[in-house]
Amino acid sequence: MHSMGAVLEKSEPMNSDSPAAGLVRIKRAILSAYDKTDVVDFARVLKKHGVEIISTGGTLKALRDAGIEATSVEDLTGVGSMFDGRVKTLHPIMMGGILARPDNPGDRQQMQEHGIGSFELVVVNLYPFSKAANDPNATLAEAIELIDVGGPSMIRAAAKNHATVAVVCDPVDYATLTAELDKHQGQCTAATRSHLAAKAFAITSAYDAKIASHLSANLESDDPHGFPALHIPGYSLVTSLRYGENPHQKAAVFACNDPMPSLGRAKIHGGKELSYNNLNDLDAAWRMAADFDKPFAAVFKHASPCGAAVAGNIRDAYQAAHDTDPLSAYGGIVALNRIVDLECAKALDATTFLECILAPGFDADALELLQQKKTRRYVEVPTMDVKSVLGFRVRDVIGGLLVQTEDTAEITTDSLQVVTKKKPTEAEITSLLYARIMVKHAKSNAIVLVRGNAAVGFGAGQTSRVDAVHQAITKAGDRAKGSVLASDAFFPMADGPEAAITAGVTAIIQPGGSKRDPEVIAACDAAGIAMVFTGIRNFRH
Repeated sequence: MHSMGAVLEKSEPMNSDSPAAGLVRIKRAILSAYDKTDVVDFARVLKKHGVEIISTGGTLKALRDAGIEATSVEDLTGVGSMFDGRVKTLHPIMMGGILARPDNPGDRQQMQEHGIGSFELVVVNLYPFSKAANDPNATLAEAIELIDVGGPSMIRAAAKNHATVAVVCDPVDYATLTAELDKHQGQCTAATRSHLAAKAFAITSAYDAKIASHLSANLESDDPHGFPALHIPGYSLVTSLRYGENPHQKAAVFACNDPMPSLGRAKIHGGKELSYNNLNDLDAAWRMAADFDKPFAAVFKHASPCGAAVAGNIRDAYQAAHDTDPLSAYGGIVALNRIVDLECAKALDATTFLECILAPGFDADALELLQQKKTRRYVEVPTMDVKSVLGFRVRDVIGGLLVQTEDTAEITTDSLQVVTKKKPTEAEITSLLYARIMVKHAKSNAIVLVRGNAAVGFGAGQTSRVDAVHQAITKAGDRAKGSVLASDAFFPMADGPEAAITAGVTAIIQPGGSKRDPEVIAACDAAGIAMVFTGIRNFRH
């Protein structure tokens, strides 16, 4: 099992044994960590190498409770914490010690005049502003109190002066620096300091971006739809990929800095690394699977569904989804909204070729069976409950971004408008509602035919709606008879419904709103089938 998390050591370091390695001995360090994960163990490493530690507040207490000697910032500066902790480290003794250049004669003279000692290591991580910003119950005042000022100042100062100062603002990097200090007897290379500095600026940039976006969102917007004046999402590099959509294109995956579900944080059980196209397909499939409350499975190819089904258990859902279009399912991506049990694993294992399988989890015996196929990737995502955390949908265009809210509009039985003489049966309504969710995840123009709880044919990505109908009918074959149809947008004329009626469709769900709605309704009435309008279009371009 492995994660897609970033690893600092992945970059090619400078040869640390060469004279150009720029080794700097760590003699004094600042430790001020909101996130105290492993900070005590790292402090022990520093003490082993004879490093003097200066610390603040909760970090100082944690170190002293562990029996680690450390000097308080207050004792060093002679000034206590002020304004409920808003000012602790912003002092010339602290900032001067970080920013001073030991090889600069003028800096050395001023350090001596003012009693400033140099720091070679700054270990700081920041107040969790995102935690308050993402909490719907947190007030703006509470969020503002979690805007770190001293932390980013020290981080940026250390990163600027990385010629002689190492900066660590992510606990994951303690291991990297520990290995460096052990290898070089308490010294740190220029290559590592450079990598750490670049990461530090990325973290403070993302931190500021989150603050700017949150404050902007709380201002009264001049935009008629309430979009903020600034949209500055923060993302960090997870890893580069083998290639992009095509082998001649370079690619990478970045994860949102906010604590939200992400493919970048998924656990990958076995198989080769995920490709750009795999991740794109997985995202589309995950979104569809998360849209269903009952056990559901989807099969995707090229970011479009070719199979989808609801069932009483996840095994039956997968089998029905696969049977939608077995030919297209070959080499597909599967998304499941339940933990994969052994029975589901057996059905998956019996499928000839699948690229990836995404689920919220895998039972141990199921995973043992599945991993016998060494090339498949089993992707364990943090949660299927993503609708509540999805924000804007963003797509880049030349020189800018297109930003929209997510397509989360709900359709219920009560909101359906029956426009034909014949009303749909209860069974047809259930199928129609399932079909309407399925079709919104297919590329427009999109049509899906559903029998019972399972899709039997998709028509997607067509430039005319009637062509999408014909494609869905062709995929369904004899199964079109007795199915219901969902369209992602209105029918501009009656030819689409007429083709569906000829194939045996018994009910239709569509947004309505065409000038020729009366013509379309008349065609359904003439055939004696039911049609309902939702009033909501679901294009996916």
